[in-house]
Amino acid sequence: MRVKIHTEGTEIIIVIALVLLAINIPLWIWLGHLPLLTVSVSVISAVFFLLVVNFFRSPHRIFHGDQTNAVVASADGKVVALEETFEDEYLHCPTIQVSVFMSVLNVHANWFPVNGKVIYTTHHPGRFMAAWLPKSSTENERSTVVIETPDGQKILMRQIAGAMARRIVTYAQPGDDASIEDHMGFIKFGSRVDLYLPLGTEIFVKLDESTVGGVTLVGRLHPEKK
Repeated sequence: MRVKIHTEGTEIIIVIALVLLAINIPLWIWLGHLPLLTVSVSVISAVFFLLVVNFFRSPHRIFHGDQTNAVVASADGKVVALEETFEDEYLHCPTIQVSVFMSVLNVHANWFPVNGKVIYTTHHPGRFMAAWLPKSSTENERSTVVIETPDGQKILMRQIAGAMARRIVTYAQPGDDASIEDHMGFIKFGSRVDLYLPLGTEIFVKLDESTVGGVTLVGRLHPEKK
């Protein structure tokens, strides 16, 4: 997999690098006679900087399976919810909810879960409670994207901010083509992604299972009857 730095992180990484240099260079000049202190601060700075760079990594991924009716993980993380529920924002019908929680160590780019056409997007202001809590799906700040597949099935994807995530970025707009190999957004720091799938979708993941965005096959839609 080819890895690069996501554009959402470029400015932040540059600012953090300049701040850390502004702290460490004077420290070595003025307190170079205290090597234990200066080396400790430099090591902590380097570790912090590498963690930030790691957070904003943006791997290029290709799904190698059969894309026909495939539902692919939208995010790296762990499955924290897998249940039948009623989606009442747009679909207004019973669905299968699959939720993936992203820790600060996970890639935070989000992929489209299915191929199709974006037909709806909206952003909701809200709270910043822990993203693994069930209520975060409807009470936290969030962004909703609905994709219609080539055979007319509608998939709802929800990006949810967490206790540390303070910015949701959604690239998808109505009329855009959706591809499981493309990014549809980014969430800065710990967060969660919910998928609402039609009943009858064959599910291939389990609770607490790890997923890889753009790679893990979450499920396969049941073909719509013509």
